[in-house]
Amino acid sequence: MSALAAKGTSWSEPAPIHLSRPAPGIIAGLFCGYLAVGLPLPVIPLFVHDKLGFSNLIVGVVIGIQFLATVLTRGYAGRLTDHHGGKRSALQGAAVCALGGLLYLVAAVPGLSPAISLAIIVVGRLATGFGESQFVTGCVSWSIASVGPQRAGMSMSWTGIAMFAALAIGAPIGMALYQVYGLEAAMVACIVAPLIAAVIAFREVSHTSPAGQRLPFFSVIGQIWREGLGLMLQGVGLSGLTAFASLYFATRNWGHAGLVMTAFGIGFIAVRVVLGSLPDRMSGYRVALWSLIVEAVGQAMLWGAPYEIVALAGALVTGLGCALVFPALGVEALKRVMPANRGSAMGAFVAFLDIAYGLSGPAAGAIAGQFGYAAVYLFGVVCALLGAALMVTARSQEP
Repeated sequence: MSALAAKGTSWSEPAPIHLSRPAPGIIAGLFCGYLAVGLPLPVIPLFVHDKLGFSNLIVGVVIGIQFLATVLTRGYAGRLTDHHGGKRSALQGAAVCALGGLLYLVAAVPGLSPAISLAIIVVGRLATGFGESQFVTGCVSWSIASVGPQRAGMSMSWTGIAMFAALAIGAPIGMALYQVYGLEAAMVACIVAPLIAAVIAFREVSHTSPAGQRLPFFSVIGQIWREGLGLMLQGVGLSGLTAFASLYFATRNWGHAGLVMTAFGIGFIAVRVVLGSLPDRMSGYRVALWSLIVEAVGQAMLWGAPYEIVALAGALVTGLGCALVFPALGVEALKRVMPANRGSAMGAFVAFLDIAYGLSGPAAGAIAGQFGYAAVYLFGVVCALLGAALMVTARSQEP
């Protein structure tokens, strides 16, 4: 633990309001808002590749650019949360996410050239990334503030359940809307979902960060980089699922690509419901180590899958492995900063996941173009094992 954190952080300090569980309205709002991320995940790759006629590399860039926008604005989102509370950040983010959905809708207008449609989608992805940065940082920090730092791991487990439930439910709904009614219907849903989230969040009590010295964002990054790097390596596997599973299944003539994120979400949510408080009770590094090993097994199943059911099982096992990495390393990251900087710490921590999504999308697109879609998941195996090795070194340095 850094000297600064050891000097200024007390994990047993009293707070004015501590709930025994995260506020239901925060979790429900996060779920509704994150549907705007889940709904277009299987849709945009198919629209860009099949309808607009662009390459796999362009698909990867379009998917990844949202996360680039998110990572570049995490510092702003963290400062906004620390100074004005998670509620303000969440409401702002929901409004910007709705704008991103509106731009997706414009891109589907008949008569536009492929280049113009692609450009509008890219702007929509950038807007959604900026909105997601504020919305997720705000909701995660808001939830932690509602229960106190002693239950931070449990809080992050529940916020993750909300997010990945939104992915698991949103992806097949988005695919169904796209196949039956076209891109327009799926994108209308991307506008409505964050607006509903804003209505729910507006009614909740605001929980703010404690007062104290606010550190520059880059100083916060310097304190939590190891935890962030582990999270980044974990995110590569999920990125491969979100960006290329629909195309991977299509090349194999498998018809249930919309169930990939559902399978992932089932595994993910099951572990968080049963073991969500584990990072609060034992070493987060140890939990992350074994989680990353399980993720590597799931990615290997996807890589070598001879049948669709094996690939879907690989997605489920990947979800089992990914489930506790975020709360496990998030708890360790929060231990390294003063209470007044928890919003910035969460922003910086999640930024590493954004980097994973932003870089691995184009990288996976290049790999898919050169070696085929299955190789994307071999890439995920390698990254998960590198993350596990990092956790071994982190555990050896625990006090």
